[in-house]
Amino acid sequence: MNAIYVTEQGASIRQESRHLVVTKEKKRIATIPLVNTERLLLFGNIQLTTQAMNVLAQEGVDVSFLTSTGRLRFKLVCPESKNIVLRIAQYERSTDSDFQLNIARSIVKGKISNARYMILRYNRNYPEIAFDDELKTIEQQLHNTENAGTVDSLMGIEGISTAVYFKAFGRMFRKEFTFEKRTRRPPKDPVNAVLSFGYTLITNEIHSLLDAHGFDPYMGYLHGTVYGRPSLALDLVEEFRHPYIDRFALSLFNNEMLKPDDFRKVEGQGIYLTDLGMKTLLKNYEARMRESFTLKTSEVKTTYREIILKQIQQLANAIKHRKPYEPYSPGD
Repeated sequence: MNAIYVTEQGASIRQESRHLVVTKEKKRIATIPLVNTERLLLFGNIQLTTQAMNVLAQEGVDVSFLTSTGRLRFKLVCPESKNIVLRIAQYERSTDSDFQLNIARSIVKGKISNARYMILRYNRNYPEIAFDDELKTIEQQLHNTENAGTVDSLMGIEGISTAVYFKAFGRMFRKEFTFEKRTRRPPKDPVNAVLSFGYTLITNEIHSLLDAHGFDPYMGYLHGTVYGRPSLALDLVEEFRHPYIDRFALSLFNNEMLKPDDFRKVEGQGIYLTDLGMKTLLKNYEARMRESFTLKTSEVKTTYREIILKQIQQLANAIKHRKPYEPYSPGD
């Protein structure tokens, strides 16, 4: 299934049979077949007709409206899955403090393990760069998760390990771009701009898949329940941040797919991708998510999107049957 991205400012989208037609100043600039389209993401000033909205709803296509800088504004979500059994189980487990703690522990362990994996993987290719101190701290925090007795303490452990990981991450850039620390709202440099944009994309994908499976995306186990925050989507994205988005960002910069002129500075609002830079990122992101590869652990062909789907299915099974949840591990 495909995700379609529209970034042309001032464009309008209308329905034409089983296609969407994108026009600007009365000129047709794209035709999008609805078949195999799963998500539509609109960036900035783009109009969507009522007829187009209706056909998107009928076809089960989720629509996300984002700012021109990639921040999610709102979503048009198709009618909820009829999987009420899963939702009831999800709500019931939220009152079980032991179950909540164990799910949160698995998520945090997965994120920290994948931070360690990222450093070790880079160090295999560049052994001249020493990461001993960072690895020692991260491994200690991974051990500390076993003894954490509350979700808050797990969040503290996650915060420490993430800060240390990003110190190591900043030394992985081989070209002219640099990274000192994680900044957001606003991102203060090109690397942070790409990370923020990438995290938004993958969180949006997970949010849509949770909706489709019948979950309540707003009721999480690690991030709790806060009005208007898709906490369960934020829970699941944690294990994918480093091996998916951070690794993707490194590839874009170290392989010079993004250049300095692909970014713009907005006075008082940070650094953001230009229109061309955004198109470059989206093209490569979509190609990466759809790329087929073989898992070394099972010799089974899969894609990054299929892995996310399997993790969501595993979470559903864990919730319905009170089973442990195993976070994603790249293992390559």
